[in-house]
Amino acid sequence: MVNEAKNIIEKLQLISHPEGGYFKEVYRSDEIISQSSLPQRYKSDRNFSTSIYYLLESNQVSLFHRLKSDEVWHHYRGSVVLLHCFEKNKYFQIKIGDQVEFDQLPQFVIHAGTWFAAEVVDKNSYSLIGCTVAPGFDFADFEIACKDELNKIFPGYSELIRRFTKD
Repeated sequence: MVNEAKNIIEKLQLISHPEGGYFKEVYRSDEIISQSSLPQRYKSDRNFSTSIYYLLESNQVSLFHRLKSDEVWHHYRGSVVLLHCFEKNKYFQIKIGDQVEFDQLPQFVIHAGTWFAAEVVDKNSYSLIGCTVAPGFDFADFEIACKDELNKIFPGYSELIRRFTKD
């Protein structure tokens, strides 16, 4: 499985992502939404939509982060991904995978402002995901969680927060 992940990283020309794992942008719409037509949380114009490939290998994780836009995760191949989400002061988990009979979802929408992290369930495998963001992704809208701040908001989840944040 390690060789398969390395082949995918090479073939798709993925690069390291700041939250963990590997990615490559594959789509950015040519059309633009002007900042004046967007909610106030956006400080500049945005593309209508963007899309990336995203890959996590075995023990890699996606650190807790949040976006100002909704993001749809699509499972393409490999292990099930476990998403850890804090939305509106509530914690929940979602399994992203291709076996709906085992309560896995092939795609899931993470709402704007939700803190979320991800991990590969089968640690001897990898997960290839697609992520679509609308309005389109901009690193200005991306925030990696601070462990101390998340622990203040969600004190009962300190071990989970420790696993998915940097010091």
